[in-house]
Amino acid sequence: MQTCLSRRGVFGASGKASRKAVVVRAEAISVPAPFTKVAPKGDRVLVKVAEEEVKTRGGILLPPSAIKKPTSGEVVQLGDGRVGDGEVRPFYLQPGQTVVYSKFGFMYQDLKLSNGEEYILIREDDVIGIMPRANAQADDVPELQPLADRVLIKVEEVADVTMGGVFLPETAKERPLSGTVVRVGPGKYDKDAEGKRRTVPLAPGDKVLYFKYAGDNMETPSGDKFVVLRSDDVLCKA
Repeated sequence: MQTCLSRRGVFGASGKASRKAVVVRAEAISVPAPFTKVAPKGDRVLVKVAEEEVKTRGGILLPPSAIKKPTSGEVVQLGDGRVGDGEVRPFYLQPGQTVVYSKFGFMYQDLKLSNGEEYILIREDDVIGIMPRANAQADDVPELQPLADRVLIKVEEVADVTMGGVFLPETAKERPLSGTVVRVGPGKYDKDAEGKRRTVPLAPGDKVLYFKYAGDNMETPSGDKFVVLRSDDVLCKA
């Protein structure tokens, strides 16, 4: 068994990239046939991508154009935790956990092994949260454990009718800006506090207003709406 360890092929010659830049990956990197394993480095984690769902919960077949690319998977392996001049940062994640991640504007790399298995190499800080069990579905969103300084918020419903009695279609509704905190993350690492995590200044049950375009939206089959966002995107709490 051979291991593919090269960072050069993923991040370019210098192995560095700015987190402020939007990273676009047109397609996954195909790992050559002799290599059967990928080992992450630094604060990155290797996640095996969940299979695409080709049927709805009611058993209806979905056309290819309607199949959504999975943004969840199982943690396979963790990096060595080295992120700076000799600094080793412990991981919050553990192998075997089912995680949810976002592929919008973050540093990540899709990988595809010769046996067809798909993986993603992503920083732990860019993982949104941990699902409560393997093969988790949308029903499990309320139990999601957010990571770093993120918070899980149950979104307050928006009125369907204006004060004048005009019915608003879904496309015309203003995006919700308020909700109730369900769960908070463990906090981000603070270099000025000897590597300890900075406590998130929110708690379950807090009523909050949040930045309009922040976070990742999720919805359960029953219609309950949630958003996971950074605590800095919360404008205020009641």
